[in-house]
Amino acid sequence: MNALVNVVIPVFAIILLGYLIGRFKVLGEASSEALNGFVYYVALPVLLFHSVARLLPGKVFVWAYIASYLAAGFATFVIGALVSRLIFKRPLAENALSGMGSVFGNTGYMGIPLAMVSFGDAAVLPAILATVLHGIIWVPLVLAMVEIDTRRNGGGRLGEIALSLACNPILVAPLAGILWSLTGIPLPGPVDNFASILGASAGPCALFALGMFLVGRTVHEGAGEVGSMVVLKLLFHPLITWFFAFHVFTLEPLWASVSVLMAALPAGANCYVLAQQSECFVERSSTAILISTVLAVATVAALFTLPIMTVP
Repeated sequence: MNALVNVVIPVFAIILLGYLIGRFKVLGEASSEALNGFVYYVALPVLLFHSVARLLPGKVFVWAYIASYLAAGFATFVIGALVSRLIFKRPLAENALSGMGSVFGNTGYMGIPLAMVSFGDAAVLPAILATVLHGIIWVPLVLAMVEIDTRRNGGGRLGEIALSLACNPILVAPLAGILWSLTGIPLPGPVDNFASILGASAGPCALFALGMFLVGRTVHEGAGEVGSMVVLKLLFHPLITWFFAFHVFTLEPLWASVSVLMAALPAGANCYVLAQQSECFVERSSTAILISTVLAVATVAALFTLPIMTVP
């Protein structure tokens, strides 16, 4: 419980600090948008490239873990998107962002340290792999769905959609990282240090910008959609992951437990970053992140009382 509180409180404090700075207009009204632009076009692509490029191919492709984690993720994503489509009658772009809010967890800035504290150094690799999968699967998928919806409504053609995706830094960066990883060549020292310093700013800046965005907005807007995302993220996603990890793919106990922990984390700040850049679903994404982060103190603490989180 102490480990969880020590991880969640700093995340929530960064959001709160951003809110206070925005509330008292210390940085000006355009600062939230500028910070999001920095995260989206600079810091996050560097982080995604760096996270993937440093991993050796033999360690990255743990196929049973990948299959289990993605199967649970896709199941949850589809449920979230269908709820958005069938119940709330939202368009494709918002279906995608709703699905992302139901499955994309804060694995990088909460999950990795929490896994390490809870299970030891051996848990770092599966936690990092979960973070990499988020970057190379969910971000490109959601971007593609948003782009298709936007271009379709604006009369765009398939070639224009493909070109837009090919030029998107959030999609290009992890793919470049995979290609570098396959070479087996370590990143040069200066490049590694540059990426470490710059990439580390992505999470804090996104959380800070999220706090600024919340100024003057009510957290009960779109309560039904926000509630569905929070329930899917904190309850259904870990439950579905438990089923695949322990009963379908029967992973090693440590990897199975870490996969459930990664699935049980609150929605990550990148959900807000993509919503902000897409100019839709912004209020509901930001509210889902805030509420799921607060509630995760209780839900993740409850998770650790279960036998499945006891690794021999």
